Amino acid sequence: MSVADRLAQLGLSLPAVAPPVAAYVPAVVSGHHVFTSGQLPFVDGALPAIGKVGAEVSPEDAKGYAATCILNALAAVEAQIGSLDRVTRIVKVTGFVASAPGFTGQPGVVNGASELLGELLGDAGVHARSAVGVAELPLGAPVEVELIAEFA
Repeated sequence: MSVADRLAQLGLSLPAVAPPVAAYVPAVVSGHHVFTSGQLPFVDGALPAIGKVGAEVSPEDAKGYAATCILNALAAVEAQIGSLDRVTRIVKVTGFVASAPGFTGQPGVVNGASELLGELLGDAGVHARSAVGVAELPLGAPVEVELIAEFA
């Protein structure tokens, strides 16, 4: 089953590639790898929530926003290589969680990204990962995710 078919089966679709909010590009190809810039959880050009996880944003909502970040990252990958069916492995995912003081559930939030990659790509979606708590993210976003994908 193609990645597009899996997306449709889950009731999801890839968005248009989010335009950069500063001086960078959404993704770069080097050899057989695509490196994405950090992706915010934009939906139709807007953030669905602003604030810190564990305060203004619940961990459950943030987990969903991490999945939205992955859809944005995959859109950037597809724009570079033409089809997500060319992805042979997600090598690394890094998730940044804007965290309220004392919030330590960053891994659970970033699971939203990791679990969606597994659903979409199967074994090729299994990856190394970091989940990092930060004081602030661009535009007040609660979560940001980047990835490295290998392709053939």
